Amino acid sequence: MTETAARPVEFDDTGLEIWCDDESFDVTRERIAEYAAATNDPIPMHLAGDIASPVFAIVPVFEAMMMPVIDVAPMDIFGRVVHGEQDFHFHRAIEPGDKLVSRAKAVGYTSRSNGSTITILIECRTDAGELVNQQYLTAFFRGIDAGKSVGASAPAHKFDESLRGRDPVAVVAQHVDLDQTYRYSPASGDPVPLHLDEQVAKDAGLPGIIAHGLCTMAFASWAVLTEVAGSDVVRLRRFAVRFAKMVFPGDDLETRIWKVGSENGVTTYAFETVRGADVVLSDGLAEVAN
Repeated sequence: MTETAARPVEFDDTGLEIWCDDESFDVTRERIAEYAAATNDPIPMHLAGDIASPVFAIVPVFEAMMMPVIDVAPMDIFGRVVHGEQDFHFHRAIEPGDKLVSRAKAVGYTSRSNGSTITILIECRTDAGELVNQQYLTAFFRGIDAGKSVGASAPAHKFDESLRGRDPVAVVAQHVDLDQTYRYSPASGDPVPLHLDEQVAKDAGLPGIIAHGLCTMAFASWAVLTEVAGSDVVRLRRFAVRFAKMVFPGDDLETRIWKVGSENGVTTYAFETVRGADVVLSDGLAEVAN
């Protein structure tokens, strides 16, 4: 069977490198604790709201992160967009009482055989200007051909397949609860009905509601922290994944972690999260300060 050709769509180059308006967010102990509980995070300091888990960093930037996509891609193809990759670069952890200001811009787009991607750079700072984290979000438009590649892509974090020749340093079993999406949605501020309404999900061609990709990423983050970082979020410098397959409530997952090497006081780990034979989070990369 021949593959359907991607639909040609012209992206707007003038929408690149334009920061969106600032979005403000006040961090509370309660919101940190709610997010930890909604992601089955076992780390006591996260559950108590003393310090935020790594992927909580998406919460303060949620309103800003997708705005620049509208400046580049036409609105009529937004039904084809999915979250392709996420890459966090941490300068410090988020704490209760932080007053954060976020902004985002599209830095480039790439045309591929199966679709096109737009790369979004997100900055999160305190209201005093201290850089807290930078994030690269890759938005993937299925079956869309932008015709060319312009600007920058997110930094690479490709999994080295040769690592499979040795045993992982840790394997963590995880379970997605049946009510996971209903807890994660308010904790994260993500109201997308594909995660909450069975009929909406089925109308979209899915077998049922799907788990939030960032919730699965949060599962992987606490697996990495507990196994190779002493449960200390302050040590995490970078955390990146590609969202490879959908995850559903009730799924049993497993996060596998391999040590890659150490340099300049930082140890790099590769990881993936699987459901049986299916890799649901691929190209995982974690950098941990020694």
